[in-house]
Order: sequence, then structure tokens, then C-alpha cells
Amino acid sequence: MCQCGFMRDKNQTGEIQFHFQPFSPTLKVQMFIYVSFLLMYIGSLTGNATVFLTVWAERSLHTPMYFFLANLAVLEIFYSSTIAPLALVNLPTMGRIPISFTGCGIQMFFFVFLGSADCILLGIMAYDRFVAIRDPLSYTLVMRWLLCAQLAVGALVLGFILALLPTFFIFHLSFCDHNRITHFYCDVLPILRLACGDTRMPEAMIFITSVITLTIPFSLISISYIFITVTILKIRSAEGRHKAFSTCSSHLTVVLLQYGCCSLIYLRPSSSYNPEMGRVVSVVYTFVTPILNPLIYSMRNKELKDALNKIIKRHVLI
Repeated sequence: MCQCGFMRDKNQTGEIQFHFQPFSPTLKVQMFIYVSFLLMYIGSLTGNATVFLTVWAERSLHTPMYFFLANLAVLEIFYSSTIAPLALVNLPTMGRIPISFTGCGIQMFFFVFLGSADCILLGIMAYDRFVAIRDPLSYTLVMRWLLCAQLAVGALVLGFILALLPTFFIFHLSFCDHNRITHFYCDVLPILRLACGDTRMPEAMIFITSVITLTIPFSLISISYIFITVTILKIRSAEGRHKAFSTCSSHLTVVLLQYGCCSLIYLRPSSSYNPEMGRVVSVVYTFVTPILNPLIYSMRNKELKDALNKIIKRHVLI
């Protein structure tokens, strides 16, 4: 029978500490994962910072579409930075560096907060593309700057609220004497598995948060893309159809990766959660999609590439 309350591994102040389970008992495998994560993290920071600075510096990109794209880039930078530094420190040390109870709660809160805001913002971006393609003449009247700012702030506020509730309930539980997390960051389900006592309320909050963050935005995105596809097929110009499909397919690729992998983890009963599978799948939405966002949007977007080339010529090749 486990003893609930404080765990065996504590620091000098008596605070609970968690350790992360290594991916592999072999140091060479850990170092390979470390290098891969480091390259993806650097690529994510560089790519998203480039997208944000390009949109900020080029006046021709001061439109609602690029406003939301710049917001997404900033979110991805903070989102990646919530997970990557601690993971990178623990990989070469084989999980020897612990995280405190408070630190784990803070990391979980910002992970859920920024991840939820990210998913909601992707839904907003789908709505923006729907308005732009369905009725381009009234696009600027519908997507006013005030509305764009309200939608961006709304995504952050909703993400904050959705993160606060499950984090509060989980970290008010008692924990057993096992303190090793089968993950590389403080995710909600692996932490919940360490708790003693009744976990029904936190599980309910996790499910509600997942439905609001994943199911509702993805349903709206799907409906938007049905209308977008019908509208694109009505465009007479082949060049116009290609441009519209190119813009939307880029967004759809990121959406399917983000929502698909997150749904695979969080929209299932917690009793069926597989820690090993969850850890591998979470690599996709914590390291892969943050680097794919700037790559897809920059490589598939002529306006963004042209603006970046113009800025480089203006400021670098003088």
C-alpha cells in the first residue's frame, strides 16, 4: 500500500521532486535523441522568429492572415521553450536532473495554456481563410483589426482558463512514493498516473479541456474547409484555384498533425493511456509541428518568401 502525501525524493526544503524516465538505457541512443531534439528546437526558434520578424518588418504583410501567422509563430516559440530546455538537459544525464513539485506544476500549466491557445488559433486561422476565399470583396470589412485583436486575445484568455483548471485539480492530489515520470516533460496524464486517491475530477477536467481545445476547433475547421473547397472549385482561373489550394493545404497539413496526434493522446479514457506510446507521439506536437509551421508557411507562401528576400536585400546585402 502506497503512502500518500510527500514522496521519498525531496530536496532540502522538503518539496517533492520528480525524475523523468530516459527514452533508452543506452547513452548513445539518448545522445542521438538529444541531438535530434536540439536541432529541431533551434530550427523552431529560428524559423518562427524569422516568420514573426518578416511579418513585423514588411508592411505589405500587415493583413489579418499574416497577423494570425505572426501570433502563431510567437506562440510556438514560447510553447517549444516550455518543453525543450528541461528535456535537453535531462537527455544526456539519463534523467538524473529532477524537477520540483512547483516547477512541474508551472511547466504543466504553460504547456496546456500555450498548447490550447495554439489549437484555438489554428481554428481562427481556418475561419480567416474561409472568409477570405468565400467573400474576398468584403474580407477587410469582416476581418477588421479590432476583431483580429479580439480573436487573438480570446485564444490566450481561453487557453489560460483551460490550463488553470486541470493544473489546479491535479496538483491538489496526494502523490504516492513513486516519483519517476515516463515522459520528458510534466504532461497531465503521466503525472495523474502517479497520484493516489480519487482522480475522477481531474480526469473529467482533462476531458472537458481536450474537447474544448481539440474537438470544437477541429469541427469548425472541418466545416470551414468543406465550404472553402466548394468555393475554390467555383473559381474559374486555374491560377486562382492553385493559389487558394496552396494556401489552405499548408494550413491543413499542420492542422492534421497537431489535432491528430493530440486527439490520439487526450481524447481517450485515461485508463487506456500507454505511457511509452504517449511519450513518442508527443514528440510530434512538441518538437515536430513547431518546426513544420514556419517551414510549410514559408516554403509554400510566395508573398512571405518575397518579403523575406526583400528584407535580406535591404538590410544584409547593402
